[in-house]
Amino acid sequence: TSELNHGQSNVVTEEDLEHLWRLAEMKDGGPTWIKMMDRSTETMSYQAWGRDPKTGPPQYRTSTVYEDVTPELVRDFFWDDVFRSKWDDMLAYSTTLEECPTTGTMVIQWIRKFPFFCSDREYIIGRRIWKAGTDYYCVTKGVPCNSVPRRDKPRRVDLCYSSWCIRPVESRRGNGQLTACEVILFHHEDMGIPREIAKLGIRQGMWGAVKKIEPGLRVYQKQRASGAPLSQPAFMAQINTKVDPSYLRALEGVEDLSKTEVVAASDRPLDRNISKLIILGGAIVLACSLNGGLLPKAFIFGVARRFGNMGKKL
Repeated sequence: TSELNHGQSNVVTEEDLEHLWRLAEMKDGGPTWIKMMDRSTETMSYQAWGRDPKTGPPQYRTSTVYEDVTPELVRDFFWDDVFRSKWDDMLAYSTTLEECPTTGTMVIQWIRKFPFFCSDREYIIGRRIWKAGTDYYCVTKGVPCNSVPRRDKPRRVDLCYSSWCIRPVESRRGNGQLTACEVILFHHEDMGIPREIAKLGIRQGMWGAVKKIEPGLRVYQKQRASGAPLSQPAFMAQINTKVDPSYLRALEGVEDLSKTEVVAASDRPLDRNISKLIILGGAIVLACSLNGGLLPKAFIFGVARRFGNMGKKL
């Protein structure tokens, strides 16, 4: 019998909520966030920051504001694994392993597709949502799971953290109405890819991936407006643990929370003109490390050429 159904699981706890709140309020005391990107469309704006902690993988913080949508719909959209397969082309498989009808906690399994030079990755994710006033704190993180045997392929990603704060904000139209929704995302994971190559790939693919989300959100919005039935994951998204906002604000008085700095990216020429040799060499190392060094030379240098072309655009 699932421990989740008896409230005995420590899969996602109040400590996770407090950690996400500190991140959202920029009071986690971590390294400085460096701005990476600022893009927008008519109905969406997007900003991204990154930082390198002394230990662990690179961390990313993004803020996306969608016009004319409610936090509740966005909450359901990101939780809905059934609909996700219609807009997230990296999701190859998903299933729910456990769920708690009281807290809304879920344990799910994902298998995600990666670019041609990298094998698929498996994720065992624990997730739960808290509601504080009009804000939603959605925690998802990698968790251990003995019921799913570990395999050579797809490779399991043990260290994974991807959590959101979803809240209503004023529209860019400047009419004073809270008709827009901001999604503040914090993400890091160890995919088993060389650090610098992973950072380069994320930087190059970030905006392209983000642009795919909003069309899916708008289709989802229309379907829900037409009365389409909820999937089970979307239904679980509506089971939230309610907390008083004053409980979170009181954390400031309990601990010495230092403000995390945010700075603009440096404009050093070295950042814009990465050596082709480094990129080519890194691509070859990446290809060999991910495939045991057994790839045909033509394939490896095909990878290198693609990364070289990316370097020209930096």
